[in-house]
Amino acid sequence: MKAGEQTSNKICKPGVITRLRGSVVEVAFEEQLPALNELLRIDRTDGTPVFVEVMQHMDTQRVRGMALSPTRGLSRGQAVEATGEPLQVPVGPGTLSRMFNAFGEPIDDCGDLPPGLARQSIHRQAPALGDRQTGKEIFETGIKAVDVLAPIERGGKAGLFGGAGVGKTVLLTELIQNIIGKHRGVSIFCGIGERSREGQELYEEMKAAELLDDMILVFGQMHEPPGCRFRVGQTALTMAEYFRDRECRDVLLLIDNIFRFIQAGAEVSALMGNLPSQMDYQPTLSTELASLEERIASTKNGAITSIQAVYVPADDFTDPSSVHTFAHLSASLVLSRKRAAEGLLPAIDPLESSSQMLTVEVVGERHYLIARETRSTLARYEELKDIIAMLGLEQLAQENRKLVERARKLERFLTQPFFSTERFTNIPGAMISLDDALDGCESILSGRVDKIPERFFYMAGTIEDVERRSRENGI
Repeated sequence: MKAGEQTSNKICKPGVITRLRGSVVEVAFEEQLPALNELLRIDRTDGTPVFVEVMQHMDTQRVRGMALSPTRGLSRGQAVEATGEPLQVPVGPGTLSRMFNAFGEPIDDCGDLPPGLARQSIHRQAPALGDRQTGKEIFETGIKAVDVLAPIERGGKAGLFGGAGVGKTVLLTELIQNIIGKHRGVSIFCGIGERSREGQELYEEMKAAELLDDMILVFGQMHEPPGCRFRVGQTALTMAEYFRDRECRDVLLLIDNIFRFIQAGAEVSALMGNLPSQMDYQPTLSTELASLEERIASTKNGAITSIQAVYVPADDFTDPSSVHTFAHLSASLVLSRKRAAEGLLPAIDPLESSSQMLTVEVVGERHYLIARETRSTLARYEELKDIIAMLGLEQLAQENRKLVERARKLERFLTQPFFSTERFTNIPGAMISLDDALDGCESILSGRVDKIPERFFYMAGTIEDVERRSRENGI
């Protein structure tokens, strides 16, 4: 069933195209106008449909809409059919293990969807405050640097911030594999502006790892119109809301990349003729982002936990896209280009990353104190780097030399071999429990492993793995 064919409840007579400008279509109706966000259908001469979403009411007879499909083959004077409803997508267990586009149409060549699937509008309200769950709970990921220094909230939102090439997508892929294996909930991957190659590679990886049974993939690809890329996030979120609200299941929603959602909104805004705001972003940036982010919440029925990759233009964290995204997150994982260049992967910056969950009340006193001392040690090492570069390590006081050695071991212990990179590194992936990660950091901070050289801490799993490596090398 096509995106605009789910209804026969037409509220107004057909209109005609009066103006075409790229993806912007203006339509005149003689009588009642279609509602905002309503889907319009225009048939090309070859019978294939073009779907347009109403964005503005120009006057009492004209609307301006954004095409969600390419507009080639359209011309002025063509008839336009109002569907009477907004874009609706299929939801339910029948969508699991499938790959969809923004219209909810399968694009995986695995046949049609099961008959009788329910459909829901992608334009939905965020849960009421009274329906939200207020308790805070940690969502364990199996990645040491995340769980120890910037734990993720169950039902919260975490952002992976970084420029191009620092490992956002690799970290996101690893989180998928770890979390699906551990939590056994429903996982939905939303690719906004993804390259076709990236989507295909992710699908093949998930299929090879036998993780597709509890997973849905939704893509708005890079070559598609901005309106399609702008709405694919709502499509994925609508599918996630069904499992949370109807089936009372926890859902993991992974978005790559939320910046492209903002970018698509800026394109739509410019095409609709709106004056740009700061740094050429749309004036409605905060509203549009909030309409998506506030629907991601934990309720009495279940939780939607979202992990979002966020591209940072030119590594500038004062860019409006980054600033507005920060406001919605409970955890921020900042990826450092410098750490990536040094091979400290995942390149999570322990000093820039943060989480609202890292309090004694939520994580407990032991976790809080270990995380605080780890961060303090690494911060002090950062301060001493200039002195070391000028005078050498030997010129430091004995106490500071010991601190530097432990800090370097902590940096290397917080690296981790990933399952998603095994074929490139030939190092087996490791998923580390929070207790093991804390034990390792505590052993380093206490001085228990001071005699073990720092090279044995690099890409090790637990502190037992470090000790085993040292024994095998006669140390």
